[in-house]
Amino acid sequence: MNDSGTTTAGTDGSDSAFRHELYPYDGDAQFLTGAMSFIQDAHAGSELVLVSVAEPKERMLRTELEGTDAAAGVSFLDVAALGRNPGRLIPAWRDWLAKHAAEGHSIRGISESPWSDRSAAESGELHYHEWLLNLAFTQSPAWWLLCPYDTAALEPTVLEAAGRCHPLLLNEGAHGPNSAFVDEPYAFAELTSPCDPYEELSYQQGGLAAVRAKITACATEHGLDGARLRELLTAASEVAANSIKYGGGRGTLRTWVEGRDLICEFHDSGHIEDPLVGRTRPTIDQVGGRGLWLVQQLCDLVQIRSTPEAGTTIRLHTALS
Repeated sequence: MNDSGTTTAGTDGSDSAFRHELYPYDGDAQFLTGAMSFIQDAHAGSELVLVSVAEPKERMLRTELEGTDAAAGVSFLDVAALGRNPGRLIPAWRDWLAKHAAEGHSIRGISESPWSDRSAAESGELHYHEWLLNLAFTQSPAWWLLCPYDTAALEPTVLEAAGRCHPLLLNEGAHGPNSAFVDEPYAFAELTSPCDPYEELSYQQGGLAAVRAKITACATEHGLDGARLRELLTAASEVAANSIKYGGGRGTLRTWVEGRDLICEFHDSGHIEDPLVGRTRPTIDQVGGRGLWLVQQLCDLVQIRSTPEAGTTIRLHTALS
């Protein structure tokens, strides 16, 4: 990462330890052709492959691999176990990469996120995840990640955004630089305005009980209780406590329901500098820095927007159904 917040690794694919490649394909048959070619090349080079795709694509690949020599080198990431939060994906890749790279293996990956039923907020965080991959693995052991995108099913805006995040491109069987890649700081879309009606509460030192009470009242009104409510309250307490400790000693909570989600928004005057905050697994002996990691594990979606001028806004999404 350079001084402007951009990540220059991998723009030509020759000097970077991490090769991040976009694979636009048209329909299932072309998906299988590209994915299987990638897997067979990995097998020829004695490389392991981790595949993270939705269940229908996983079934297709398992069927195609059945009985082949390449099958032994392919593992599948349990996407369902990770849930819908893109904030959990980078840690999962890091865990698998660290384990197998330490054993001396060369690594490849195939990652395709399901886009079809995503909300606008979820889609935005998926785009950000793709951009963050370039930053997260700048200093990693060498590996190669292929990201298939179905041109027949996805909106042009999704494909355009994907192009800006991938330094490399697989096109008609040829691997090479991606001319659409943009090596610059990530440009977030503006957060949507809270839905009416919404509740608002200012808090400061000694106010965490009031924060939890406000969220409990809103959640109970919309049928959220039990373990899911306890998880949300734990996450909310972590964020509010960070406001008090690092965000100027006070913050503002807003709660509302949007679509299928209960949203708790926290705003304070602090600034978070690390783009990967909450996406790095804490070490056993680490002191502090666990709060936003925990928040990512407990919530269905986490949106973090932070600048020195505007302060920090964090939205916690919890599905109501």
